[in-house]
Amino acid sequence: MNAQKLLWGLVALFAVETVAGVFYQNLASTVLQLATMIAFMLLHGALRYRVEGIVVFAVICLVVSNIFENLGVASGFPFGPYHYTDALGPKLFYVPLMIGPAYLSVGYMAWVLGTILTGDVRRGAGAFSTFATPFVAAFIMVLWDLTMDPSASTVQKWWIWESGGGFFGVPVSNYLGWFLTVYVFMQLFALYLRARAPVPELLQPKSYFIQAIAMYAIVALGFVLTFLVEDSAPVTDATGAAWLSGDIYETAAITGLFTMMFVVVLAAIKVVQRLNPSQGEVSAWRRQD
Repeated sequence: MNAQKLLWGLVALFAVETVAGVFYQNLASTVLQLATMIAFMLLHGALRYRVEGIVVFAVICLVVSNIFENLGVASGFPFGPYHYTDALGPKLFYVPLMIGPAYLSVGYMAWVLGTILTGDVRRGAGAFSTFATPFVAAFIMVLWDLTMDPSASTVQKWWIWESGGGFFGVPVSNYLGWFLTVYVFMQLFALYLRARAPVPELLQPKSYFIQAIAMYAIVALGFVLTFLVEDSAPVTDATGAAWLSGDIYETAAITGLFTMMFVVVLAAIKVVQRLNPSQGEVSAWRRQD
């Protein structure tokens, strides 16, 4: 089986796991989804950056995210006061082991979409793509947390916002902290690529980029499906503020559709049109499907 077929198989498997995870929400289903996303990230990333490059991405992401997350729990900076419960399993210091792979898998999808929308970062890249691409990709990553965090914290209680917050118990500081964390590790990766990016063995077809777009779209549509099947019940945050879980799920569906899926549409249009030759995308997609 060639790499493209295997990648499409992982996309299909992730779609099935996402649907199953909506109906059978538990730690095991979450682990399976993360494992599939990580497998996709490693294979997909190795085709573009070789094994060396995607390993660098993974190391930077895991180290930076774990430092910021542990600092956040210990001090409240940069996310605001919060702590993790035991719902996500074993921890490294204050932070569950599952958090790093979550940053890594969705962060990679966000990175790919950022390169589609803004420009690839290659060895010797100019200042625009080197700094604009991680900046845009960080926004794309935070859209996921914007959609996910109220249900994960206020409903599922995977973590607790100790002072609550206006967005169904989540404070604005969380999203500012997320953006900082993600931007730092993506900017470091961009600087690595500018200095010593590996040259890929093959130029990739458009379908290669559609695969990453599809993975991000599945993540977004999972929130819509959750809204459609979940019942509504009263929930409270750490301050005692009361919400209805149905309202949280509906807001997540709306946010996923009109932020995450908007990025999906923009990226798909860019891939189909093969725009921005000055930024390098066209040269990277020149081989025919």
